[in-house]
Amino acid sequence: MSYVLKKTGVLLISLVLISLLTFLAFQVIPGDPTTKILGTDYTPERAEALREQLGLKGNIFVRYFQWLRGLLHGEPGISYSYFMPVKDVMAGKMQVTAILSILSWLLVMLFSIPLGIILARFQGSHLERTGIVVNQVFMAVPPFFLGILFTYLFGLLLRWFTPGSYVSYADDPAKALAYMLFPALAISIPKAAKTAKLLRSSILSEMNKDYVRTAYSRGNSRWAVLRDHVLRNAMLPVITYLAMSLADTVAGSIIVEQVFALPGLGRLLLSSIGNRDFPVAQCIVVIIAFIVVFMNYLADIVTQYIDPRVRLS
Repeated sequence: MSYVLKKTGVLLISLVLISLLTFLAFQVIPGDPTTKILGTDYTPERAEALREQLGLKGNIFVRYFQWLRGLLHGEPGISYSYFMPVKDVMAGKMQVTAILSILSWLLVMLFSIPLGIILARFQGSHLERTGIVVNQVFMAVPPFFLGILFTYLFGLLLRWFTPGSYVSYADDPAKALAYMLFPALAISIPKAAKTAKLLRSSILSEMNKDYVRTAYSRGNSRWAVLRDHVLRNAMLPVITYLAMSLADTVAGSIIVEQVFALPGLGRLLLSSIGNRDFPVAQCIVVIIAFIVVFMNYLADIVTQYIDPRVRLS
């Protein structure tokens, strides 16, 4: 219990610091949002009134706590560009990013676990050597480059999809998921390659331990030892890594959305920064940071239940 409380305390402190640093970072960016909003109608009097309306006046720390209270109550402010609640601006965008992230994460598990087991099972074979080379190549390729490659190959040459023709999930779930398949592959392939390498290394490390030699002495085959004894222990670091990789897929989605013209949080974040729509940008950054920190916290909690030795260390 003390381990969980300690990790929970670290989580809460981390989230408060992240929110504070995010808020302060957007406050020190040069420029006045009122100038962008008013445009040609700008006058000092109107700008002053608008600053009052948007809550841009007063002590910065007082404004931070007001913003934080609103964030905790699900009211992170009013968009400077759309003049509507931030949560309404983000609603549809968040759904796109969430679906893409979860689909990518599922593909990571689908590809990496069988591949890692196969590479470990056929250690020393031509299959393993070829698999390692291909795996290294995919690890080195960034998701945005794969996205560009998929767009050119499958979109422009083979015409399996039309780049930029995303259909909303609310309008046609099947078409929306079909369009998201290629962005999800671009995100998941490098991550799956890293996970497969981790699983292979973990399995081979376990295969050198005493309990494995004991299992062999009882007449078990290599596959039986791997399946019945090694895999459970070898999966421990992989489970932790997969839990943390869900946060990485969210960050990857933010980048790949630009390549495939997906109307998710990534495009909204860039447009919000460009338009100095700080309430929207702040909220997106905090949400992404929360997911990253929370998934690391969750990975630690799950790991200590699977392996009690973690609590002792």
